[in-house]
Amino acid sequence: MRTPLGLGISLAIMLLLDLYIFQAVKTVSQTASPKIRTIVYIFYWTMTALAIISFLLFVYTDQHFLGKKFRTYLFATVIGLSMAKLVAVIFFMADDIRRGIQWLSGKLLFNNTDVDQMSADGISRSAFLSWLGLAAGTTLFGSFVYGFSNKYNYKIKKMQLSYDNLPAAFKGLKIIHISDIHSGSFTDKKAVLAGVDKIMKEKADLILFTGDIVNDRANEMDEYKDVFNQIKAPMGVYSTLGNHDYGDYVRWPYNGISKVQNLENLKKVHADIGWRLLMNEHVVLEKGEDKVALLGIENWSNKARFPKHGRMDLAHAGTENYPFKILLSHDPSHWDAEVKTKYNDIDLMLSGHTHGMQFGVEIPGFKWSPVQYMYKQWAGLYEDGKQKLNVNPGFGFIGYPGRVGILPEITVIELV
Repeated sequence: MRTPLGLGISLAIMLLLDLYIFQAVKTVSQTASPKIRTIVYIFYWTMTALAIISFLLFVYTDQHFLGKKFRTYLFATVIGLSMAKLVAVIFFMADDIRRGIQWLSGKLLFNNTDVDQMSADGISRSAFLSWLGLAAGTTLFGSFVYGFSNKYNYKIKKMQLSYDNLPAAFKGLKIIHISDIHSGSFTDKKAVLAGVDKIMKEKADLILFTGDIVNDRANEMDEYKDVFNQIKAPMGVYSTLGNHDYGDYVRWPYNGISKVQNLENLKKVHADIGWRLLMNEHVVLEKGEDKVALLGIENWSNKARFPKHGRMDLAHAGTENYPFKILLSHDPSHWDAEVKTKYNDIDLMLSGHTHGMQFGVEIPGFKWSPVQYMYKQWAGLYEDGKQKLNVNPGFGFIGYPGRVGILPEITVIELV
């Protein structure tokens, strides 16, 4: 994007988009007085100029110049505006297609067809769709702005899972499932600590984390080790790696650290905060004389753009005689692609990764997010026979510093 050609193309698209939307602005303001129209036009192009300046600032500066927090919000605002404009354009294009068809029909069939005929209520369909498009875009952008306040609004979600093969000593076992911390995105340590306090107040027997503790670099956790080392449980805290933990999305070396060293440093982070990182292996959990197997694998995705480092063959080996098995696997696409087909003795799989796209609707009896068109299992509990999968929508956030509808979650699971 920083190349002259890439920057030129991006700016050209932004300007063309704004010129197209301006036609709708002119349509809806045509009945206003000349003074009001002038004010509207000045406001519109001022906002356009600010959006372009913000885009250039983001491209040509870094967080050392602007500050991490300001740069994060700048990025989110530019992206939010762009998405809002694209939504609005859908309505405008629909109207242009309608008018084009009507004009063509008039030319070919009905010479007296009035392309701009008015509807019964006196508002042309062009004005109606223009208003509708602007309202949709404004509503979307407003929801993005509102979502800024939700990024640390941690919710507790409780569920009971019933299994016939659960050993007697493990009945009533209380598990906390968290995922996708993304510490590199945090800008409010006090708010994160409040989330950790919520975890500890649940007094779980076992705490399980399913990957993406950082965005890219192990040192993103430096400021937050003294926060997350407070997460403890009688039966331990166990973790695994997610796709972001491998540092695949930045250039290496960085500050003299190689990609390989960064991963080793990240493994040490888990040890430093007292979490047992499972790397394609299993451990045995014991209560009384009963035992269950806890497996944890590296990231394994059925999506081409994400890595397949996980080795279920290694983690599963030696667990055959344990009556109950829990699997930590970051990417939920692993469930359909391998777990259900090859390892149907996995009773409960825990995942994260999707974040619920940090945008959607989740109310009793209904949930929706755009991410469901990419991931069949994207948030909450899924069942197939005796096998269950829980997808946690994440403790943290990345990219967009907020959440709309899909809040950061601490899942409390009781086995009964």
